[in-house]
Amino acid sequence: MTDAPPITPATTPVGFIGLGIMGASMAGHILAAGYPLHVYNRSPDKARALLDAGATWHDSVASLTRACDVVITIVGYPADVEQVYFGGAAGPEAAIVANLKPGAVAIDMTTSSPSLAERIATVVAERGAAALDAPVSGGDVGAREATLAIMVGGDQDAYDRVLPVLRTMGKTIVRLGPAGAGQHTKMVNQTVIAGTIMGVAEALAYAKAAGLDQAQVLQVIGGGAAGGFQLNVLGTRMVQGDFAPGFYVHHFLKDMGIAAAEAEGMGLDLQVLPLARRQYHRFAEEEGGREDGTQGIYKMVVKGVG
Repeated sequence: MTDAPPITPATTPVGFIGLGIMGASMAGHILAAGYPLHVYNRSPDKARALLDAGATWHDSVASLTRACDVVITIVGYPADVEQVYFGGAAGPEAAIVANLKPGAVAIDMTTSSPSLAERIATVVAERGAAALDAPVSGGDVGAREATLAIMVGGDQDAYDRVLPVLRTMGKTIVRLGPAGAGQHTKMVNQTVIAGTIMGVAEALAYAKAAGLDQAQVLQVIGGGAAGGFQLNVLGTRMVQGDFAPGFYVHHFLKDMGIAAAEAEGMGLDLQVLPLARRQYHRFAEEEGGREDGTQGIYKMVVKGVG
């Protein structure tokens, strides 16, 4: 990878696969920075705004991959990552790995399994290319405002080359170590969030039960030690009754499941993560909250408060 050409807007076509709540905004920043942008999504209608702005549509993952020097993916589940990289039932010829150019860099920004990230990096390296795992944190707001935290695992030279592209989407970008390190760091992030957002929901239920003005409570405690995204942004959405997804409950359940499995494999006896996971599972299955944003858990927590 050390002899690969530099990555610049003038010379580097970038492919983006996965144009959901976050991916569409992230891809838009790459296009706005001047990179030739190539896009693919299972639902073509989600690409319309990007195509109108000058992006190039591809009908397949393989076609996009062959056209690009950097290929970025942000899809739903580890099974989706597996399919888009290795082909699944469609066969390897339909996927990223078989079609990567020598010297290209593939960046998976999905929150996925560390072991899958390691496997992808190994197989891609055998083809003379590089793969980074680079999950993100910051939700829909961070994606729109290009302020995402991006946690990267993988080859140092590949990281250095694609850093200009990553900077179009994020504000805090750190390489944490070899392949899988980015995904492990995201599991740390999701474990923090699991406990924090449950605390925010319970605290706001307390405020309501005590007869306090919840908006005023948020204003004052949000400027102190309790402040942060989960309180200041998602807490505000809870109070306003805005449960639209910036990050889906069913994706959060996926992430907590990965984190729980990794923790168990390391011999950790965590307490807060399993509790939050049980509560979110109940919310998803019994309260119909799978498609809500993670702040939707407040609806279940606040039940019974007058």
